Amino acid sequence: MKMTSLLLKDALGRPLRDLRISVTDRCNFRCTYCMPREIFGPDHAFLPRPELLSFEEVARLARLFRDLGVSKIRLTGGEPLLRKQIESLVAQLAGIPGLELTLTTNGALLARKAQSLRDAGLQRLTVSLDALDDPTFMRMNDADFTVAQVLEGIEAARRAGFDSIKVNAVIQRGVNEHAVLALAEHFRGSGVILRFIEFMDVGATNGWRMDDVVSASEILARLRQRWAVEPVEPNYPGEVANRYRYCDGAGEIGLITSVTQPFCRGCTRLRLSTDGRLYTCLFATDGLDLKTPLRAGAEDGELLRRVSELWRHRTDRYSEIRSEAGRSARKIEMSYIGG
Repeated sequence: MKMTSLLLKDALGRPLRDLRISVTDRCNFRCTYCMPREIFGPDHAFLPRPELLSFEEVARLARLFRDLGVSKIRLTGGEPLLRKQIESLVAQLAGIPGLELTLTTNGALLARKAQSLRDAGLQRLTVSLDALDDPTFMRMNDADFTVAQVLEGIEAARRAGFDSIKVNAVIQRGVNEHAVLALAEHFRGSGVILRFIEFMDVGATNGWRMDDVVSASEILARLRQRWAVEPVEPNYPGEVANRYRYCDGAGEIGLITSVTQPFCRGCTRLRLSTDGRLYTCLFATDGLDLKTPLRAGAEDGELLRRVSELWRHRTDRYSEIRSEAGRSARKIEMSYIGG
């Protein structure tokens, strides 16, 4: 049983192209917008090891998703570099024809892992960095990691020869909006693509308020006070970032506008949690259990049928109806299904 994205479309006509796989629910940061320490403290119960999908189980599912039309896989967490022997999983996934493989990390362990990840077959890399000054950055990560440690990891990734390196910065009013120009200045001309992300209401623990959102239009206006930038066409349908390039040739930046300019209508992503549940939206409230049938000996055809059925009935467009949806439903935490 083999399907393609030309056949497998959801209820709004969106094809399935991207799969985000969370390989751990643990993280060595306690970012205030993702895993605040007052919730994810020393007594927080993370998933026990037997509950996590094994690398072999992840690779099997990845092959099935490839047959359903997925062409890009992103490894996430938590912090994916905390998963022991993550390079082994990268090597298994890199051996599946027709898949682009990328990973998102906070960068704290990247300096020691960059070369081994590249050697295992990882193609692209995204690093989170929300400020260039230690007081702001350390207040946001709440774990005493410095900017220098993350920059060292980015430099190690450049030396390792990754096809693409991106840096994501979540901008929150009253916290780090002052960092916009400093981040842009630092990465201009470096070959690293910087992307600014609007502060989102993911999960139920980050205390999100609309007043805390620094809109992409405001960020763009700040950039244009310093440099001339112009829009660039998307690289592919459904790309999440609005692309801009510096008119002086110093590279490009991106703006991810999931709050003020939702892009739900172009969303082609599924998310596989650490314990094998499949979610059709970052703002989902429940997921499809794939681990139980997988471990009960389900045939490939049965697993494909379950996933196909889930996708065909998918109607998610939370960001478009945020004001209507309200905040009563308890959404899954981003640290559980990846960003």
